[in-house]
Amino acid sequence: MAETPEPQPVRPARAATPHGAARVEDWVHERRERWARKRGHRPTVIPYSGYGSTEWARILCRVLLSRPVSEGSGSERVLRRRQRRREQGIRGWRSFTSVPLGYVTVRIEVDGTVIEVRSDRGGVVDAVVPVGLTPGWHSATLTAGGSAPVEAPIYVVDPAVRFGVISDVDDTVMVTVLPRPLLAAWNTFVLDEHARIPTSGMAVLLERLANSHAGAPVIYLSTGAWNVAPTLTRFLSRNLYPAGALLLTDWGPTHDRWFRSGQDHKRVNLMRLAEEFPDIRWLLVGDDGQHDEDIYGEFATRRPRNVAAVAIRQLSTGEAVLAGGRSKAEARRDTGVPWVYAPDGSGLADQLTELGFL
Repeated sequence: MAETPEPQPVRPARAATPHGAARVEDWVHERRERWARKRGHRPTVIPYSGYGSTEWARILCRVLLSRPVSEGSGSERVLRRRQRRREQGIRGWRSFTSVPLGYVTVRIEVDGTVIEVRSDRGGVVDAVVPVGLTPGWHSATLTAGGSAPVEAPIYVVDPAVRFGVISDVDDTVMVTVLPRPLLAAWNTFVLDEHARIPTSGMAVLLERLANSHAGAPVIYLSTGAWNVAPTLTRFLSRNLYPAGALLLTDWGPTHDRWFRSGQDHKRVNLMRLAEEFPDIRWLLVGDDGQHDEDIYGEFATRRPRNVAAVAIRQLSTGEAVLAGGRSKAEARRDTGVPWVYAPDGSGLADQLTELGFL
């Protein structure tokens, strides 16, 4: 009996000619995909933590082609360990060398509601599912192209909640101590979550904030690539940071430019969260190396009713040099939003306590 052929991704028609770099990247991806399929690689869904309200859920994941877990010899225990690692995400440099599967159909099931969506050209899915859920943690079951089902956590925010936390990652919850041009490569290709250094006092600060405001959502908003999301999730869990959604970005060229803008990524998601949760006032946590003050200041000016306060971790002189300097913007505009500054989580906690947030 002939084997049923595996469904292939359907490439969408494009209304306009994409940027030359994007066309080159698509050409490379298509050839790598054909090569991977010939070697027997199969679709794998890497789930990310999402969030939602009692009426909808934002589902985040990425689809890659990877070698099946069952390949090769090994005991049942070894195979179970391989499967567990696969569910946690493809690690380190393999997360960048794995082939993204663009324009493939992903099946999402949440509490009996099933919808199908398409991944983007980089294999990323960022979809909103209309579904009624109770406040608290839930999960969505994700499959694509015959892949094994995986569970994506979703935090559903109670409609009565009026406070939330949005935090940067690099140099805010994690000490990087590297020049910016080398930071991404080092964190991605060299370090695992055991070798990364948590910022002093920040885990305690964020955990105290989460405990002091029952049901408060915690969002980690970073310019990092989706490829490192599983490693970052393990780092946050291992260092006792409160669980929350990760909002990262996809590196590389876009339809109309050479590289995605990390600053635009933050601005867009801040405005999106303000629109999705208009009654929540957010504590914005970042650092003074480069752009957080600019971005948070702009957001506080545009949406002051959605900002409870801004907490900025001050980098040491050495960290600031490596980060490319400190922000020179006059971010503290006359919006009525309090700003606090300190070199660690303990100093920020003291000032936030004085303001009544702890």
